[in-house]
Amino acid sequence: MKTEHASVCPLDCPDTCSLTVTVEDTRIVAIRGSRANPFTDGVLCAKVPRAFPEFVHGERRLRTPLKRVGAKGEDRFARISWDEALDTIYTRVSAIIAEHGPQAVMPLNYAGPHGLLAGGSMDLRFFHRMGATLLDRGPLCGGIRTEAWLGTFGTAAGIRPEQIAQARLVVAWGNNVTWSNLHITPLIQRVRRAGGKLVVVDPRRIKIAEQADLHLPLRPGTDVVLGWALAAELERRGALDRAFIERWVAGFDEYMALARPWTLARAAETCGLDAADIARFAEWYATLSPAAISVGNGLERNQNGGSGIRAVFALPALAGKFGVAGGGLVNGARYVFSKTPQRLQRPDLVPPGTRTFNIVDAGAHLNDPRLAPPVKAVFIYNHNPLVVHPDQNRMRRGLAREDLFAVGVDVAMTDSMAYCDVVLPACSHFEHDDLFAAYGQHWLQRAEPVIPAQGEALPNTEIFRRLAARFGYTEPCFRATDAELMDDAIDPADPRLGGVRPSRIPTDRALAMTVDGEDAILFKNVFPATPSGKIELVSSYLDKKYRAALPSFRPAAARDPPRGRQGPRPRQRPARAGVERPRRGAAAAEDHRRGAARGRVQPEGRLDAYHRQRTNRLGAGPGHPRRHLRGRLLQRCPRGGRRRRRLSTGARARWPLPSIPTTSS
Repeated sequence: MKTEHASVCPLDCPDTCSLTVTVEDTRIVAIRGSRANPFTDGVLCAKVPRAFPEFVHGERRLRTPLKRVGAKGEDRFARISWDEALDTIYTRVSAIIAEHGPQAVMPLNYAGPHGLLAGGSMDLRFFHRMGATLLDRGPLCGGIRTEAWLGTFGTAAGIRPEQIAQARLVVAWGNNVTWSNLHITPLIQRVRRAGGKLVVVDPRRIKIAEQADLHLPLRPGTDVVLGWALAAELERRGALDRAFIERWVAGFDEYMALARPWTLARAAETCGLDAADIARFAEWYATLSPAAISVGNGLERNQNGGSGIRAVFALPALAGKFGVAGGGLVNGARYVFSKTPQRLQRPDLVPPGTRTFNIVDAGAHLNDPRLAPPVKAVFIYNHNPLVVHPDQNRMRRGLAREDLFAVGVDVAMTDSMAYCDVVLPACSHFEHDDLFAAYGQHWLQRAEPVIPAQGEALPNTEIFRRLAARFGYTEPCFRATDAELMDDAIDPADPRLGGVRPSRIPTDRALAMTVDGEDAILFKNVFPATPSGKIELVSSYLDKKYRAALPSFRPAAARDPPRGRQGPRPRQRPARAGVERPRRGAAAAEDHRRGAARGRVQPEGRLDAYHRQRTNRLGAGPGHPRRHLRGRLLQRCPRGGRRRRRLSTGARARWPLPSIPTTSS
């Protein structure tokens, strides 16, 4: 008999769709979008219904613990019991700690499932208690944008994406919404039908740019210059909100001293744009209100990434675009939730002086013979680093070390699991409880299991609960149930919960994260949480952490022959898995012309041989033809040219300072 169950999509995507899952004889047979979350409203990308049933029930699904019996990477394993697996891990890791200390152990996890429990709860308690090397995961994707937001606004939330519908001007800056933030697309279309305007800032003529009133295909890495030029042009037009700046902006004079030298002509030359287009953008931004800007992650994947995002964030502050519905920035959604990571993850367990690694540098650290202490054990979970990280070959060399003890935890066998000595089977998100606090919308959701655990698979929380017990960690926090972990994840005293504990939130509807019953609107009911209490264009937070009080611009050295204005150079960035694909590259026609020089070119929307080999690994390839479904076909992207970059290359997303092992107390 078929039954239907409520669930939530766990993929690394800002939209966090609500789902309706059809189950027959304990197997998932269909998935469609549900209206439990009003923002996603039944619309769902094609990836989830197409790929998840195979992911959960397919031949690569891990159902028992395994030990490696062949060479690393050979994909030869033998079945073992949970007791043997836990004993092996304890014996090997304890010996490593005895010889090299606990920092010789490194967790290598990222954003596989986005549930608060599976994504980082009991596992982090375990590694914090052990004293293992800490991992800064943000730089791989999204962390630079987050730091820019914190440095400018603190932990204040931006507007809900639904408010875009009330704007007269929408700016999609580095956000390929059709692919990476699809529920914003119909809101933009509603604005344009009402006579509003759309500006798209992206080197590539992405799908949404076809609908734009103005597309600015700037050169990658020059976003900060464009932001400065717009600020200077707003000032020249008398369009700055002087009263707002006086009351709410810190560092105006210092910031504008950087912006004023960037005339329209100079910025146009640097950005590869027409000065008239920059002027038109400035005119619209000065005269059209409300104006909403949605900033994606594409900006951060270059050496000027953080500075470019800060320059965009400065624009509504200078022009006084805050304080109204549909005005300001569609970012900072994570801060509308009353998350309590100190209770959930227990960083107080971390020994003083424990070092922190940048996740982007994990491959380098695995291969560094001078590192003291060396990394001798690694736990890979919620992550497939061989597919996701830049410099795939370096990561492969590191994981192939015979003196490295590697533990893998995953739902299915992946490239990275093949290099592990012990592999533990994890439950998919359809098989355990979890809470979902999105980073791109303002709705809190809870999910329960819709099918039993497959084989001997266990949720991440139970796996690390058992590991903690085997390592002799007897503190009560390691015996917390999943319900108790959910109550640790969100503040139970939050009045928006209506007296219901987080572990008891209904699963058939999402809970609106409002402010006193209204949508969060910066400078109406939400205000900056910076040290000054103002928008900090000169950031004390970023100055202290990165010595980057102000944005900066460093021209990129040319790596290939010069190109005309119609063909901006693609922005380099790490390859990564997940639904939010890198959005920066050259225009379609230029892609085809230069394909031989910069890697293989494929038609967008065509399933190539590479992806056919990887359909069981969500997000590993460039993607099938994209359909957005609400019970029928809504949209298919055209067959324009698209470049897929090699997995073994990529620039690092980082702030101006280089990443090195650091200590924290």
